Amino acid sequence: MKLAPIILFVYNRKLHTKKTVDALKKNLLANKSELFIYSDGPKKIENFEEVLKVRKYIKTINGFKKVKIIEQKKNLGLANSIISGVTEIINKYGKAIILEDDIITSPLFLKFMNSALKYFKNVNKIWHISGWSYPINLENDSDVYFSRVMHCWGWATWSNKWKYFEKNTNKLIKNFSKKDISKLNFDGYNNSFWKQVLLNKRNKINTWAIFWYATILKKNGLCLLPSKSFTKNIGFDGSGIHTFDLSYKDNISLNLKKKLNFNIKIMENKRNILKIKNYLYASQKNIFLRLINKIFFR
Repeated sequence: MKLAPIILFVYNRKLHTKKTVDALKKNLLANKSELFIYSDGPKKIENFEEVLKVRKYIKTINGFKKVKIIEQKKNLGLANSIISGVTEIINKYGKAIILEDDIITSPLFLKFMNSALKYFKNVNKIWHISGWSYPINLENDSDVYFSRVMHCWGWATWSNKWKYFEKNTNKLIKNFSKKDISKLNFDGYNNSFWKQVLLNKRNKINTWAIFWYATILKKNGLCLLPSKSFTKNIGFDGSGIHTFDLSYKDNISLNLKKKLNFNIKIMENKRNILKIKNYLYASQKNIFLRLINKIFFR
């Protein structure tokens, strides 16, 4: 199996970056994988020293088949950095696994992602592989399930799907019907998804993930998720410019299952989706604030 390249986006948090890399290096397939690290430039003069610390650290990284560092001279921002970096690598390799600097992975994360990329490569319905899943008990006996909602805490896709990605707020708003908006908002259980589109329209935030989710939804695609997460986010610890008390726990145990069964019916599992809808409805305010904290105050 030809392994997918790993793309890591870093900025000014050396401690988070080191934890992310240390966990990634423990993956069984790390030494056979190519790692591409995109280092964004400082947004302000006061960010300069912290960016330099990260850049000095990433030059010491080993344990992978190859490590290539791309240092941006200017600050692109998280959205533009991810869009351009993913496009560059995925167009060359045909697939990619993507991480940000605050995502801790299970030692079996790369195995899961590469296996899923291979298994669903020629399945038109599947557009996105997620390493993270909702922190709830899912009532089924399968290792994975499908959902319309895209998650970006460790993810992967293919070039023949990513080529349809487009960040065009006016076009999205024009082409989305009320039915589309309802579907995007998980049938009204979480209205923060469409709010992100409107905030992008008003230049209040500059994000990418909501547009990828909208692309997948408009194409009637689905995302594959593990029933138990292979990743967790450690970025909600006050290290950002603005911090919210979100009661998000990063001490969850990660998936250590070596072999997963992907042979399930390709459709949203109704029992899982109902549980997720209830979870989203109860926590949509906190989820929205987490997104704003992570993406806007960069």
